[in-house]
Amino acid sequence: MTAEPPICAACGMQYGEPRETCPVCLDERQYVPAAGQRWTDLTAVRESQTARIEDEGPGITGIGSTPGFAIGQRALLVRTDAGNVLWDCTALLDDEIIARVAELGGLTGIAISHPHYYTTMVEWARVFDAPVYLHENDREWVGRPDPAIEFWSGREKSLGPDLTLHNLGVHFAGGTVLHWAGGEHGDGALLSGDIVQVIPDRTHVGFMYSYPNLIPERPQIVRQAAETLRPLAFQAIYGAWWSAVVRSDGNRVVQRSARRYLEYVR
Repeated sequence: MTAEPPICAACGMQYGEPRETCPVCLDERQYVPAAGQRWTDLTAVRESQTARIEDEGPGITGIGSTPGFAIGQRALLVRTDAGNVLWDCTALLDDEIIARVAELGGLTGIAISHPHYYTTMVEWARVFDAPVYLHENDREWVGRPDPAIEFWSGREKSLGPDLTLHNLGVHFAGGTVLHWAGGEHGDGALLSGDIVQVIPDRTHVGFMYSYPNLIPERPQIVRQAAETLRPLAFQAIYGAWWSAVVRSDGNRVVQRSARRYLEYVR
């Protein structure tokens, strides 16, 4: 009997083969827990987690699990007339999630902000017969290579009408956000993972190279990210966590936050 692909219990990355160490956790943007590296698999995740599926905004459904696994992010299902896109990924993929996503129209694609959220993306791609779009700058971090993964290059990539990926380079070289021009009833939405981090003070957002280890992002990267986002229209910013949403004035929030950041780190 073939063993299931292993999943790192600390970061959620699924690997194609058993291994002793997790490169993602060894990197300074994550960490190896004090108790050491621990491994699990999708069957065990299904046994320990329960699906959590909730609307997060107009046309956006959050998908995650409880009590929470690894980093604990939730994915976002973006529902458009041209098809549905899964933004970021969550480790749990069970019958309830599969049935709900199918009920909402399935997936035309999966796009992920950065390697910390790659997790079981190959499982999702195979179940929904959908390509996974990753920026080529983060190719080295893929734990389970698969033909479903499509690497894109450059600063932006269209996923269809009103949906565009933008490479900001924050947090990871391939760090990406998704702009939905038609989101928020036409006012625009930015799905940012933690490339642009929604923080408790919803009048600002954060930019970090390493969140758990509190390493700030390089000023030139933040400056470039702000300039990339400046011409985009968006009211809402959807972060990586449940209810981590800036509901209004999103572009001004980003620009204000970048100016403040650059003042403090100059």
